[in-house]
Amino acid sequence: MRPIILGIFAAFFFAFTFILNRSMDQAGGSWLWSASLRYFFMVPFLFMIVIGRKNLKPLLLEMKKRPGAWLLWSSVGFGLFYGPICFSAAYAPGWLIAATWQVTIISGSLLAPFFYERVMTEKGPIQQKGKIPFKGLGMSVIILLGIILMQFEQSNHISLGAISLGVLPVIIASFAYPLGNRKMMDICGGRLDVFQRVLGMTIASLPIWIVLSLYGLLTVGTPSKGQLVQSGLVAISSGVIATILFFKATDLVRGNMQKLAAVEATQSVEVLFAVIGELILLHSVFPTQLSWWGMILVMVGMILHSFFSHKSNQKIIRTENPLKMNS
Repeated sequence: MRPIILGIFAAFFFAFTFILNRSMDQAGGSWLWSASLRYFFMVPFLFMIVIGRKNLKPLLLEMKKRPGAWLLWSSVGFGLFYGPICFSAAYAPGWLIAATWQVTIISGSLLAPFFYERVMTEKGPIQQKGKIPFKGLGMSVIILLGIILMQFEQSNHISLGAISLGVLPVIIASFAYPLGNRKMMDICGGRLDVFQRVLGMTIASLPIWIVLSLYGLLTVGTPSKGQLVQSGLVAISSGVIATILFFKATDLVRGNMQKLAAVEATQSVEVLFAVIGELILLHSVFPTQLSWWGMILVMVGMILHSFFSHKSNQKIIRTENPLKMNS
């Protein structure tokens, strides 16, 4: 239950990403700066946390062992995740991006066959390829149905161009985020805590953000004061607090694909938080009765997803051994 609670809290802070990114876009801010500034601001905050815990040296030594892997999977988990998310904010409203992002529930489950997990047999524990948790995936479909129901009326007013440029990048991000996260858990192998891992991934993804910021400087100029402030808020709420909470939740269930899928399913609550946030901060239109029924479906689907995942997990052993990716 603890990983689920942490996942819900992470969803609350993640929701600020969609709200503030949309706010920055409406104010004329470029997605290039919205994406890169978040990670630039994250570095000092995470450095203070890791140094305060006296864990910086082990992190640097770990990164030195496999710099290429850190660069690759951090770029996937952070770069291919947040870049497309910010890009989408320029072409679609925050609610549509938040709703589309929930395909990560299915994306995370579909990644299971690319990893190995440890299971108990009559001859003892063995490692085998992960299996797609179809029961949990069925509950994820209920969550997605609720999300579709929430946005059904509004989607009729969105152009095909907005859907393409606002939705497709988010789908790419929905696969990149869990893939990069899981692969980095594999590489770290339990030797680093969540604070070290997030800082390491942030540092390793900096080349992408430097390139984007330089391109932004040449094409759109410097960011406004308002974009700097809002990017800082995104860095603290989503980049630091939410990311650490979510990674902590996934660390607690590392090695168990079905529980991992359940934790990732908690991110569906982001839609509820995003709707409330847009109502309060951006004065958006109040959801219709149909949308509220969709929210109920989201909550029911999440609870059922967690229940079936927990029930089927009785045969699976949690292990501190790192996952092995089939390559």
